Amino acid sequence: MTPCGPSATTTAAGPRLVEGRGELSSAVANALRSGRPPEYGPASILKADTWGEDLQLALYLLYELHYRSFDGVDEEREWDPDLLRLRRALEDRFLHALRAELSGAPRSVEDAFAPLLVEPVDLSGSLSHYLETEGELWQLREYAALRSLYHLKEADPHAWVIPRLTGRAKAAMVAIEYDEFGAGRADHIHAQLFADLMADLDLDPAYGRYVDRAPAPLLATVNLMSLFGLHRALRGALVGHFACVEVTSSPGSRRMAKAMRRCAAGPAAEHFYTEHVEADAVHEQVVRHEVIGGLLADEPALEADIAFGCVATALLEDRLTAHIRGAWAQRRSALRTPTGAGMPTA
Repeated sequence: MTPCGPSATTTAAGPRLVEGRGELSSAVANALRSGRPPEYGPASILKADTWGEDLQLALYLLYELHYRSFDGVDEEREWDPDLLRLRRALEDRFLHALRAELSGAPRSVEDAFAPLLVEPVDLSGSLSHYLETEGELWQLREYAALRSLYHLKEADPHAWVIPRLTGRAKAAMVAIEYDEFGAGRADHIHAQLFADLMADLDLDPAYGRYVDRAPAPLLATVNLMSLFGLHRALRGALVGHFACVEVTSSPGSRRMAKAMRRCAAGPAAEHFYTEHVEADAVHEQVVRHEVIGGLLADEPALEADIAFGCVATALLEDRLTAHIRGAWAQRRSALRTPTGAGMPTA
């Protein structure tokens, strides 16, 4: 293997590497900058808050090596054994915490998805409903900055499951991903549509631009799909995650489109969500009946994993919603630092 350290094989197009937020994330960031192994105390992983800024940022930085990496980082670090060893230890903590919190959650697909298939009568806890009816432009901008960590690589984590599926499940998954990636048109790629949305909102659409401002609850939602995507053993959970996203997307996107229109956010900002209203309504049916149905026909033992992926996604989305609504209720930014004019100061 190529020795660690700066070399001619570096990533020039990736985002800027951010500063750490504690011992573990600083160890990762310093290791990526220096080319040396990460340095951290033997007990630091066990002491770290699983849901905290330090552990979640450390995981995010390690996962990003499998996407676009970071400006100036040696591309060989993607498979560096010291970094992979640390990543595995952090993943174990993350997965254990998720399973512990969801120990009483449904283990069948029908029970896991049933609450998502009916629009709640009371939408007071819905973030998209709040933005539709009361949200201000600065809040839409914050929401877009937060969601950019996923939407600028939308569908990428789920593509990892394709070679792990067969038959109906694979064919249906590829069909959905084809739509997500623009159906052959670069300007229709959903990640590009979100970049256009960000431009309408006077945000920087550069990949990874707002990582340094993203709080732990947001990082956890992105880390979840990377965790599931990078492990073949978690392929069922990744399908459950993907299905949860598709099932809940259309109603939420309809409300977000109205929010963008009400706040005059711009045509591209509105279009991103109107595109998802129709597309994801179709995708919902395909993913439930063909992707999940096909996977269960091939591998019925994965049902509990599919259910876990669904309920874990809902859990972390609820945590993120609570964080955002809690901050906004106090008229403060949900980001670690506000993104610009028109927003409350931190």
